[in-house]
Amino acid sequence: MTSQGRPKRALPKLKRADTMNRCRWVNVENPLYVSYHDEEWGRPLHDDCKLYEMLLLECFQAGLSWECILNKREHFRKAFSDFDPAAVAAYGEADVRRLMADKGIIRNRAKIMAGIANSRVFLDIQQEWGSFDRYLWHFTKDAVVVEPYTERTTSPLSDAVSADLKRRGMKFVGSVTIYSYLQAVGVINGHGQECSLYEGELG
Repeated sequence: MTSQGRPKRALPKLKRADTMNRCRWVNVENPLYVSYHDEEWGRPLHDDCKLYEMLLLECFQAGLSWECILNKREHFRKAFSDFDPAAVAAYGEADVRRLMADKGIIRNRAKIMAGIANSRVFLDIQQEWGSFDRYLWHFTKDAVVVEPYTERTTSPLSDAVSADLKRRGMKFVGSVTIYSYLQAVGVINGHGQECSLYEGELG
């Protein structure tokens, strides 16, 4: 890992204001994107339900824009049993046909099949480690990696997590996807130096 691990701590909730500086990738014309950046992205997650939700969404995002997935997030929630991994893991061919017919999500059969298979692996990891949270954060020994946003899309950390998830049977979990996931769930704090949520300005 090239970045310095630091003790994890929740980012402060800031009052949204028109004067707030945000990471340059945020589309400020999209309220969903602004809310996601301000209230979710980069904040350390330790709830398995949320960790699963973000993993499923990130796998569908592969090759697409995150804004596209974010705009369909509530459709995904309804389509995938409120992001219940046990329910999704039990999906059969009838569910695949239902999902392929759902215009509210990404109708990619390979990703749908991966989402179901990945849910089963997720449950296996929970059983082995006690929680997916414990599994994921062990890669950094419970430390947040402070790595301000740049054009990089992978790291030694994302390489390691990706390789282990692939070994366990997950699909659409390449290093680029996992790097984005680690940023999303706060294992990596990627807020840029121009952003009010940049770690160096948290005081």
